[in-house]
Amino acid sequence: MSSFFDVLLGRRSVKFVQAPGPSDEQLDLILRAALRAPDHGAIKPWRFVLVRGADVPALVEVGVRAGIATGNPLPQPKVDNARKWLSKVPLVIALGCRPDPAGRIPAEESMLAVGAAVMNMLNAAHALGFGAFWSTGLGTYLDGVGEALGFDPLDERFMGYLAIGTLIDAPGPVERPDWRDHVSEWHAPEKA
Repeated sequence: MSSFFDVLLGRRSVKFVQAPGPSDEQLDLILRAALRAPDHGAIKPWRFVLVRGADVPALVEVGVRAGIATGNPLPQPKVDNARKWLSKVPLVIALGCRPDPAGRIPAEESMLAVGAAVMNMLNAAHALGFGAFWSTGLGTYLDGVGEALGFDPLDERFMGYLAIGTLIDAPGPVERPDWRDHVSEWHAPEKA
């Protein structure tokens, strides 16, 4: 098996990471990989905001404030867990989507393009030896969070966070599903 497939099949999400994060050159590779995702209509829907170093823990407070403002405060255990998680994360990429402003391409397709871009970033980070984790916690679906991160609420949709850093512990084995449990084969109906 090629090293490409070794890397691809060895990827897994790793939530708890620490500094150092990717260098500027490594981040360039990760972001260039993101923009190789499929993009129906060449909409270029990807929107990313980099949050680094000492600014990362402040993301928790953005979610806390949004929860209070919307009358849906985050439970304290969730806040505590988020503070613990982000206390060591060196880089978070806030993820957003700007669907086709002309409406030619369905918004769902632009969101899929962003999802494909995030998968490319996860794979690129893994190939570079980093751990990465895509989270939709911290108030992703609360009004005001995306706007606080710089996403235009009228034209863009906030889609969560991608945390990237150096592994703290080697991840243990993970049981993967068998693809045969998720795949069927279609055949054209016989003509009468």
